Amino acid sequence: MRQISQCRGRGFTLIELMVTVAIIAILAAVGIPMYRDHVIRGHIPPAIATLAEMRLKMEQYFQDNRKYTDACNNGAPVAPPTSNEFTFSCDIPGAETFTLSAVGKGKMTGFTYTINQNNEKKTTALPSNWGSVPATCWVTKKGGGC
Repeated sequence: MRQISQCRGRGFTLIELMVTVAIIAILAAVGIPMYRDHVIRGHIPPAIATLAEMRLKMEQYFQDNRKYTDACNNGAPVAPPTSNEFTFSCDIPGAETFTLSAVGKGKMTGFTYTINQNNEKKTTALPSNWGSVPATCWVTKKGGGC
């Protein structure tokens, strides 16, 4: 009797390959949005830190001049800085009041943070998938967490 050896090819079957692709797709479907949210959350702390720093400079300006007027003009000590993620602005409606704002741009579009002379921190706008806007805090987490 002659023995016939079966020659089996080396490699992967189509089913094994399809299962591997399915696993990678599931991991990507979960991982990519989480990574995107993590990157967005990483741009928020520098923006609110800049607002806090601007507020401090506004108070120093007020101590020296007894008014906020002209504190944010070109060349003034509180001139709004530039950023790739946020546009900073300064609104001075009266000599003793101000509102500083950081409005998101690019991938941060939809975020708006403010602070005023009374140190009232507000999130006035959020992207729709980040939850509701609370009245008196800076939202730093998805779901409206401060």
